[in-house]
Amino acid sequence: VFKVREVMRTPVITRAPEMPPAVEGIVSLRGKLVPVMDLAKYAGIHVAKKPEIMIVTEYNGQTQGFLVEAVDTILRVDWSAMRVPPHMVAGQTSGLVTAVTELADGTLVMMLDVEQLLAQTNTVDEDAMIDAIDVSAVPPGRTVLFADDSSVARNQITRTLDAMRVKHICTQNGSQAWAELSRIADQARATGREVRDTVQLVLTDVEMPEMDGYMLAKNIKGDARFKGVPVIMHSSLSGHSNQQLGASVGIDEYVSKFEPAKLAAALTRLLA
Repeated sequence: VFKVREVMRTPVITRAPEMPPAVEGIVSLRGKLVPVMDLAKYAGIHVAKKPEIMIVTEYNGQTQGFLVEAVDTILRVDWSAMRVPPHMVAGQTSGLVTAVTELADGTLVMMLDVEQLLAQTNTVDEDAMIDAIDVSAVPPGRTVLFADDSSVARNQITRTLDAMRVKHICTQNGSQAWAELSRIADQARATGREVRDTVQLVLTDVEMPEMDGYMLAKNIKGDARFKGVPVIMHSSLSGHSNQQLGASVGIDEYVSKFEPAKLAAALTRLLA
C-alpha cells in the first residue's frame, strides 16, 4: 500500500507501437502520461474478459498502472510471516513469485516480484548507465554483502558491483543475510579479527520475506561485533517516511532503486 496511489476503473487506453506484450499502452491521469501493464497477460493467465480495474502505483519515482480483475482485500502482514517460496515454484515462475504467506483461513497468497515486471518492460539502457560508473575512487579488496529477494534486483546489484570491481556476498532476504553475517562474526572472533576485515559494507532491500531490511539494519547497528560496518538501504520505497524509518534504525545512506550511478556513488563514499 505504500506504493499504491489509487485504485480506479480502467480508463481508455491508447495503444503505443512496439511495446512489450504485457504493456497495453498509455493513459492520461490528470495530465500525466502513465504506462499500463496487464498483470494477467504478463503472468500467462488467461482471462475471459478485459480487466476493469487499474491499480496506479509508484515504484522508484515512476508512475505506472496495473490492470487487475479486482481488488479483493488489503492485508496487513508482518514480513516475518512471509516465506521464501519452494524452489520448484520459484524456478518454474523464473523468480516472479518472490514470497508466500498463509492467511488465518489457510489460503495461500503469493507475492509477485513487480520489480522483475518493470525491468522486463523497461526501455532504459541499464548497460550504458553501468558502463558510465566511475570506479577510480574505490580502494581494491573491498567486499559488500547484499540482501534482496528480487532476482532482477540481485542481478542489477551484482552487475554494478562487478563494474566497480568490488567483491560481493549475495543473500536473498534479511534472515539469510543475518545468518551469514553471524557466521562471519563467529569466524572473525575465532581468528582474532574484526568483521569489517571481511565485509566492509552491507546493502539491503527493505521489503523481504522472513526478515525485512529495517530489522536487519537494526540488528547490525545494535550489535558491537559489526562496529564500523556501514549499511545502505536500497529500495523502491522512495518516500520520505521510509527514509526516516531507515534513519531511525541507524542506516548510513538510503538509495532508491534502480539508479546505478547513485548507488555507485553511495558505495564509493562509504567504501573509501
